[in-house]
Amino acid sequence: MRRAAISIAILLAVAVFAVSQRRGRPARLPLPPPAANSPVEEKILSALEEMRASGGTYLSVPPADGRMLRVLTEAVGAKHVVEIGTSTGYSGLWFCLALKATGGRLTTFELDPGRAAEARENFRKAGVEDIVTVVVGDAHANVAKLKEPVDVVFIDADKEGYVDYLNKLLPLVRPGGLILAHNITMRAVQEGYLREVAKNPQLETVYYLQGNGLSVTLKKR
Repeated sequence: MRRAAISIAILLAVAVFAVSQRRGRPARLPLPPPAANSPVEEKILSALEEMRASGGTYLSVPPADGRMLRVLTEAVGAKHVVEIGTSTGYSGLWFCLALKATGGRLTTFELDPGRAAEARENFRKAGVEDIVTVVVGDAHANVAKLKEPVDVVFIDADKEGYVDYLNKLLPLVRPGGLILAHNITMRAVQEGYLREVAKNPQLETVYYLQGNGLSVTLKKR
């Protein structure tokens, strides 16, 4: 019964969002452009804009989602962020905007060596290579090697693998830490990951739908 209720709640949330868009309601409000308040921030924002304007693929997240990643990471004072799915480093740079302020670092996992190489170059251009570790290879195997505490996890890789990433990383997430999952309107994420976090009493989850759909899950204290 509880599993059915969870499934219905997830589907209703996604359906309401879809209907609001079809009816022309302002489901997504325009965001003001980001403004730099330091040379460090300006350099990172410049690198992000260069990536966006170049029309390159594999940006991972739209700017709206990237900005939310930055806001949440800085708000919790994160010292260690783990990202599953580096791609070319676009989402990672949003994390770095926060981590430069908190004195933290990013560990990011990417399956494709070519994209990982592009990401490293983008991190270098943005001047954040000193706080980023890019791990190349199968993330399912590599995240299991992590031992140190994590403040924020961002999952944006193979959708069927979200539950496995959650199970492997949740023990490392500190109480009060966040687990963020992207593309929550995709069926594989709804039927697997969203059901998993919803039934766990240790977790509290809300949805952010300004961009491509992000679930924000708190590990309770």
